[in-house]
Amino acid sequence: MPKVSSVIVPYAAYLRVYEPLTAFPEPERGHWARYARRPDLPSYQDELRLALADVVPTPPVPVPVRESEDAFVLEIDGVVCVCPWRTRLRGWQALGELAEEFPLPVLDALLPPFVRRQAAEDYERWLTAHPDARPWIRTATWQVPINWFVLVSDEEREYEGGSRGAPGSVGSTSSTGEAPVLRYRTPMVEARRRVARGLRALRTAMDEGPLIDGLVDVGRWLEEFHPRSLVELDYGGLVHALPAGALEDDHSAADVAEGIAALRRGDGETAGEAYGRLVERWRSVRDLRSAN
Repeated sequence: MPKVSSVIVPYAAYLRVYEPLTAFPEPERGHWARYARRPDLPSYQDELRLALADVVPTPPVPVPVRESEDAFVLEIDGVVCVCPWRTRLRGWQALGELAEEFPLPVLDALLPPFVRRQAAEDYERWLTAHPDARPWIRTATWQVPINWFVLVSDEEREYEGGSRGAPGSVGSTSSTGEAPVLRYRTPMVEARRRVARGLRALRTAMDEGPLIDGLVDVGRWLEEFHPRSLVELDYGGLVHALPAGALEDDHSAADVAEGIAALRRGDGETAGEAYGRLVERWRSVRDLRSAN
């Protein structure tokens, strides 16, 4: 993997799936087995810095020319599991979502039309040869989608305070310390079960809408992976957008679980209170996004 800078790159959260090596066909399985033994495995910040380096040239390179051979690696109960980056595929998919994020004049300034057109043509040709391709990683900027929290439990929450600057500062990791970490990890079977339960509760309590659609979408995505995979919800760079105290006290997954349980009981008032806490907690991040 190329050398990258030490600059911290916010503000994205991630939903990742780590699959056991047995889920991969040869020769890919052998590649990941060798890769997992490396002493210098990269972090999510390394992945982001490499991606950002491609958009600096003129014209920018929105999608890598070659697919990444890097991955995130975990060992779970003695079983090596990997989460391939697949940055080329994810770059194409992200390009398709840009039109919803920016007005056309801004989009044209960021990525000229001919660059987007060429990338779209490349993606169409690639999909013809890889019709079943899917990413192992989903990314959300300036937020953690509510439907992601449905997949995890507060008991699976992992928080590490790290070494930060003054409380409330943005991107405040010290030059010698580590950034804080807030993540959840859950077995695939549990994530799928929670999706099913959440959908039943939501469909009983409300009409079809973005929340239900988003949960259906993430549920279908999870079905494409090995049943013994691990699902990880990682706040990633969003830890730099939240004050240290607010991050430590963040139990958004518990609020979502309480809201769904209340809907299952037909208790709309308690569900509304849980949703209100969630909205209030993320208000500061939403305000930062608007000010950016």
